[in-house]
Amino acid sequence: MEYENQPLIFFDGYCILCSWSVRFVKKRDKRAVFSFMPLQSNGASDLKKFLAAGKDFPDSIILLENNKVWLLSDAALRIARRLRFPWNLLYGFIVLPRFIRDGAYKFIASRRYSWFGKRDTCYLQ
Repeated sequence: MEYENQPLIFFDGYCILCSWSVRFVKKRDKRAVFSFMPLQSNGASDLKKFLAAGKDFPDSIILLENNKVWLLSDAALRIARRLRFPWNLLYGFIVLPRFIRDGAYKFIASRRYSWFGKRDTCYLQ
């Protein structure tokens, strides 16, 4: 399984916040650095099996970059780092302890359906 050509963002294709985030990144990714795949796709399922059978992956955003998997706030900040100014400045939050960053990420992620809603289909399909 080959995924190293460009960073790949896996996202919840049914979540309105996640879909909005993908559109936000696509609009600001002028160099087309990223590719995207819904977590509900067969490719995402295959990747999870390939990387670690039984490992628990979040159901919001996962970044695969240089054959390394980034989760939670690490994924979001590494995505921001590749965007153009001023969005790349968000990467500065990486200096905060991971438990604080991930705590904030998990807080929002666990409420994203009730706050932003959910679609019946992925907007990329």
